[in-house]
Amino acid sequence: QVSEALHRLEPSAKSALSLGQLAEAEGDENKALEYYKESAELETNNADKARVYYRIADIYRKKGNFSQARNFYRRALDTKPSLGRAYLQIASMYSQSVNNCGDTPFDKRAVYWLAADYASRAAKVDPSIASNANQAVESYKGRAPQKSDVFQEGRNAGETIQIGCWIGENVRIPAM
Repeated sequence: QVSEALHRLEPSAKSALSLGQLAEAEGDENKALEYYKESAELETNNADKARVYYRIADIYRKKGNFSQARNFYRRALDTKPSLGRAYLQIASMYSQSVNNCGDTPFDKRAVYWLAADYASRAAKVDPSIASNANQAVESYKGRAPQKSDVFQEGRNAGETIQIGCWIGENVRIPAM
């Protein structure tokens, strides 16, 4: 209560962050989100702002709100483009959504190409996680449609597939 009163008198990014952490520890995610968003607005240091956006995104991801989570992971990336972990989280959410996005089994599995693309971006921007990111790329590619699947579907490399649901992106069938 004292911290909240002090924060109301002199709001700062750090005090909002601390109050957000406290609310999160107490299990009040909605209150935590309010404070984290305020902290991000007040924060002037881009690295710290990116960390706050990442934290917000994590809360939304854990709540299953992947669309909002992706929005905040993207904000973190806009603020700090080398934050490869954010790309990995987006890739992971995409792979978790495979069965919910797409009309046919082929289109659903095509989501893995998109996940692999995001994991690949993570490896490019953040050498410290490149090994894990590259393993994720190989895993996603292994679950994506293979050359024989593309042939059986009568599809061609370079063709665009629209991924529906919350993802709302396109992916191109890669040359294999």
